Amino acid sequence: MSYSIGSTPPHIGPRSAIEQFGTEERGKTIFNLQVALRVLAFLRPYPVQMSVAFILMLIESGFTLLIPYLFKLTIDNYITRGDFTGLNRVAILVGLSFIGLFLASAGQRYLITWVGQRTLANLRQKLFDHIQKLSMSYHDRHIVGVTVSRVINDVAEINELISEGVITLVGDIIVLIGIVTIMFSMDFRLALLTFLVLPLMGLTTWWFSKGARVAFRETRTRVAALVGDLAEDIAGMRVIQAFVQEDAAQKRFQEINEANRDAYVNAVSLSFIFLPTIEFLGVLATAIVLWFGGMEVMQGGVTYGVLVAFLSYVSRFFQPVQELSRLFNTMQSAMAGGEQVLKLLDTPLEVSDSPDAVEMPSIQGQIELTDVSFRYQDNSAWVVQKINLLAKPGQTIALVGATGAGKSTIARLMARFYDVVEGVVRIDGIDIRSVTQNSLRRQIGLVPQDSFLLSSTIAENIRFGSPGASDESVFEAARLANLHDFISSLPEGYQTKVYEGGANLSYGQRQLISIARAILANPRILILDEATANVDTLTEALIQGATETLLKGRTAIIIAHRLSTIQHADWIYVLEAGEVVEQGTHPKLLAQKGIYAGLYQQQFVERS
Repeated sequence: MSYSIGSTPPHIGPRSAIEQFGTEERGKTIFNLQVALRVLAFLRPYPVQMSVAFILMLIESGFTLLIPYLFKLTIDNYITRGDFTGLNRVAILVGLSFIGLFLASAGQRYLITWVGQRTLANLRQKLFDHIQKLSMSYHDRHIVGVTVSRVINDVAEINELISEGVITLVGDIIVLIGIVTIMFSMDFRLALLTFLVLPLMGLTTWWFSKGARVAFRETRTRVAALVGDLAEDIAGMRVIQAFVQEDAAQKRFQEINEANRDAYVNAVSLSFIFLPTIEFLGVLATAIVLWFGGMEVMQGGVTYGVLVAFLSYVSRFFQPVQELSRLFNTMQSAMAGGEQVLKLLDTPLEVSDSPDAVEMPSIQGQIELTDVSFRYQDNSAWVVQKINLLAKPGQTIALVGATGAGKSTIARLMARFYDVVEGVVRIDGIDIRSVTQNSLRRQIGLVPQDSFLLSSTIAENIRFGSPGASDESVFEAARLANLHDFISSLPEGYQTKVYEGGANLSYGQRQLISIARAILANPRILILDEATANVDTLTEALIQGATETLLKGRTAIIIAHRLSTIQHADWIYVLEAGEVVEQGTHPKLLAQKGIYAGLYQQQFVERS
């Protein structure tokens, strides 16, 4: 069954929502080490693969350190002495070392990619599971596109940190320490001269890290804003075109798109300065070795083999330094993405099952609201106040009133999409906060004003709340919903593909599919949220007939705009500004000549 009810509280406009989001993101930061440790914790399911990758990294680092030393031995011990036999042996050893380096490197990268992709898939699954548990208030406040950006873009950003981050970092550090140790052991003075550039390298890295953290966090904020605006504009394209607002939408998107571009260029510009600087320092160190090392060779201070090995080690020294620089660059973006992913995972569940929650027993159908009050935020106005309502098993209760009176909010509270702020909602005498949400909602059927339809077949949409239902049960539910003849007339019948949002179906047809879905689910309590709103008289008659079938033997809460559809309700509650101002049967309320009678008279005049 569909669990969305009616309209949500008014969203703030796309632009103000994005500005609010951006401010909120910049106001909160997480220490990078904390983010890294929490993200890397997702690698725990793969200890064997990560251990093997770590061992292969050690082997790769060993060969990286060994090969230049073999060059030294080859030159000093064999080439300068004319020892061809020794040269052949070392040449074979060097070749085997390169093969071992290749195999270890390839195996390591395959394993970390294998682990990384599975970790990202698991993380996205975890995010989706958490999003499904978040209350409706979260989805009311957040733009869909921004949430999508968290699950897709931000998770993708942390791929480097999850897959290669630790292995590459440790491997490069081992190589650097090994190179420094070997170079100092070969020639202490030449090593000191070589590492004169390290203070400059440290200063450059500090400068880069200071600006990169802010810049890459800004890119995550901007790309989420871009996706959020794009998703809203596409979803509202009919309205944009209907009100000829293409130019305004284009201008707004252009501003957000350019802000995203500028943020990315700003972040990358830091890298364009940082990486060439590191490369320049590497060339400078090579020149120092070549000049002073050459002088030492001429004076007999060092051998040719030592000079060649030094030059090789210097190039290898700055290779991991450049790799660490690139990794640092990538990790800044990964940290920014990780902050947003963890923030979403840390979003508290405003409606959650209590630790001692039990399964809701089979519902008989009595609903009771006692002094129920609700507001969306602590400092906001009350949406409903001191609501007292009673529906006995099998009764049909109607909620009527002007838009914004609180009718849909009461329905949401009954299904526990929100928790009451004050008072209590009981079903069969049980406080619904004491039972699990799933066991409660499985026994409540909802037919919303705006039906949610999957981009799937009509049959699968009817079967949505009852996945295991047979085809015969689906056909019977459609017959009871006055929908079977229409479906049968389609070229592909029940296998007809529904476009996104039901675009290839009329409003009334979408409503009838929702009713068939509810009939198939066979709930004990049914909530209809203005199911006949915005339809023609013929379609209203079809929906009304299907509704009467659906109501038999069930407790029903009907939110109605057209009062003609609830005249036979057992009891009617009239709401105004979140409070019950009148209640009674249809004849009794007409006799009172109050708000209900005025609404009824107004609709009677409009339809006459």
